[in-house]
Parts: sequence; structure tokens; C-alpha cells
Amino acid sequence: MFTRIVKMSFHEENVPKFLENFDLIKEKIRNAHGNRFLTLYQDKNNKNIFFTYSHWETEQDLENYRNSALFDEVWTFTKKLFNQKPEAWSVDAVVRLN
Repeated sequence: MFTRIVKMSFHEENVPKFLENFDLIKEKIRNAHGNRFLTLYQDKNNKNIFFTYSHWETEQDLENYRNSALFDEVWTFTKKLFNQKPEAWSVDAVVRLN
């Protein structure tokens, strides 16, 4: 399992649109095959910046999601709201304390 982190920065007036849409599709994303966890974070200092953290069973599961109709729907809507190019990382946990 690995974590996918995506940083997204929005025009201020688009934040409510993003949040409304995310609320509508979050369960669909979370229920995508291989997705085991999904959290949306908002930056404490810049309320226009958000991060998604998602845990995926395999890289192929993430790729399948990224090539799905759901991702196309989500990304087509969301990318119009950005004020900067999004950034993404796939990372493996080195140490985890619960």
C-alpha cells in the first residue's frame, strides 16, 4: 500500500465550488477499487490550498482510477478552478506510529 498526496490551489471564489463538488464525489473516489483511505486537508494559512491524501493497494489500482470515467469527470470539473498547476506525489510510509 502507498499514499498519494495531491496539492491543489484554487482561486478564492472557486473554493466553495470545489468543496461542493468534492462532497458529491468523495464516496465514489473512496470506493474506487484499491482505495483504502481518503482525506481532504485545507492549509491553515492559505485557505485556497487543499491536499488530498489517499491510500492505494497498488500502483495499478491508482492508474485504473486515473484512467476511469469517474476521474475524468472529477478532474474535468476541478482543473477549471485552479489558480496554479496541481502537484502530486506517490509515497511509501517509512515509519508509522498509531
